[in-house]
Amino acid sequence: MTDPSGVESRRFQLVLIKPSHYDDDGYVIRWWRSMIPSNSLAAVYGIAGDCAAREVLGPGVAIDITAIDESNTRIDIPKLLRRFEQNGNFGLIALVGVQSNQYPRALDIARPFRLAGLPVMMGGFHVSGCLAMLDGKAVDLDQCRDMGVSMFAGEAEGRLDMVLRDAAAGKLEPVYNFLNDLPNIGGTPVPFLPKQYVEHTLGLSTSFDAGRGCPYQCSFCTIINVQGRKSRFRSADDVEKLVRMNWAQGIHKFFITDDNFARNRDWEAIFDRLIELREKDGIPLGLMIQVDTLCHKIENFVEKAKRAGVTRVFIGLENVNPDNLAAAKKRQNKITEYRRMLLAWKAQGIITIAGYILGFPADTPETIRRDIAIIQNELPLDIVEFFCLTPLPGSEDHQVLWKAGGEMDPDLNIYDVEHVCMQHPNMSKQEWEDVYREAWSLYYTPEHMRTLLRRAIATGVPLHSVVKLLVTFATAVPLENIHPLQTGLFRLMHPSERRPGLPRENPIVFWPRFAWQTLNKNAQIIGKIVHLALVARKLSRRDGAMEYMDQALTPVTDDDDQSLDLMTKTTGGTSAVAHLKNVARLTAVSKAG
Repeated sequence: MTDPSGVESRRFQLVLIKPSHYDDDGYVIRWWRSMIPSNSLAAVYGIAGDCAAREVLGPGVAIDITAIDESNTRIDIPKLLRRFEQNGNFGLIALVGVQSNQYPRALDIARPFRLAGLPVMMGGFHVSGCLAMLDGKAVDLDQCRDMGVSMFAGEAEGRLDMVLRDAAAGKLEPVYNFLNDLPNIGGTPVPFLPKQYVEHTLGLSTSFDAGRGCPYQCSFCTIINVQGRKSRFRSADDVEKLVRMNWAQGIHKFFITDDNFARNRDWEAIFDRLIELREKDGIPLGLMIQVDTLCHKIENFVEKAKRAGVTRVFIGLENVNPDNLAAAKKRQNKITEYRRMLLAWKAQGIITIAGYILGFPADTPETIRRDIAIIQNELPLDIVEFFCLTPLPGSEDHQVLWKAGGEMDPDLNIYDVEHVCMQHPNMSKQEWEDVYREAWSLYYTPEHMRTLLRRAIATGVPLHSVVKLLVTFATAVPLENIHPLQTGLFRLMHPSERRPGLPRENPIVFWPRFAWQTLNKNAQIIGKIVHLALVARKLSRRDGAMEYMDQALTPVTDDDDQSLDLMTKTTGGTSAVAHLKNVARLTAVSKAG
């Protein structure tokens, strides 16, 4: 190919793929519209776009960037192979943000490209976590080596130039390990995806990280060992830049993916800038953030979050048993602050979502059922997401089991925090799996969903948003047998995408069954939407609907420690309250002295 001046030009093909993973029947989990946007894809795309603009491969060498999120887009491997062939196989297939449960699928995607002689690279939490915590070969990393897939550990800011030049020269290294040299992210290219890719998510939403790293030591977490315990941040200018870039293409909804935005030292400057963009520039921002259980103690944090456009907040509650929290080294979570924190968010009319982990050492089916009832009655939470405690490669939990030769399931595909992957001291595998599935039906009962709608009316939370979330979280497990965060709108399947090793189904059998299942499931979902919408409308028209009150919405009082089951019936609850009182007493004595 030549440009108008007659000089030969080359076009480097950079294909960024965020893999999905297989469901229990072996089919790739893919939707017409997926729920969660991929920040890894947006981050690498933004960095790659900057590389292309700077012509890092030399003058006249263009970089064509394609982004594929397999959770909402089918990977047409023959078409991609033809594109590479048309460009002299000049390019790179980059599998980005690969989590442990996506690793088997990522290898299956890589295989035909490697057979065609194309360079393939893989990065993400699985590769980085294994290289950070294990011996560099454990947990199937040798499959990458055997296949000739280059591995990237760490973060791509300031490093992608080198990788692209090596790929262009046909000299990719087997491993690029930058875990001990994590970059500052302020002033670097911001996460960004063109609208043509964002359109494949529900609500036309995208994502960005305002900070990385976490100072805490939760033993089940991989973030602290991949992104480090030293927090690094983007500036308010960076955030304004990415908001304006997206608003220019009509996108104004964002998921801020920081594991804990409340620990971002620049939270106020970022919120102030977002407030200015909303209130002065008229950008109708809608944000979801993740915070800890002590965020309400930061002066003005909750109030400014509301003004900045936060409509949903995810809280890493994890558990209501102090003994379980201590065992997981999540000592920053104080059950004595749960109600105060949640009521602060409810006072702003913001939807509260909590992650809740099942399978901590002190758990039994009976304590789990008891604790779910306590949450329903005493905590003003809208949505609860249940997870199975999972020894994710890259976490301390996994490292301890691996070093001890502990039993862990060898199939990485099920390390998706909804399957049981290890033994438990108090429950059999079957009991653990059963109570996980039961937890969803226990929390999302028709009666409790009506209660949640009443609370939403009384606290000014948008009813239509609550209805949509309730439908998703109440139906995903029973209808699709997958976690709600992996769902979307209209499941897409293809017989050719079944996991290798499982039999290919006859299309004559596959397609009629798939069509019937699709009609049946969506009919049930539509029925649930209509039912809850009618219930919400009826409740909102009742006299006194705005004055609804129950135990969860009751303001915190001094006798909560004696009257609430949260404090008196959970394992370790009484000790936690006694410890708090002792600290208060000693503090008072110290001040008096």
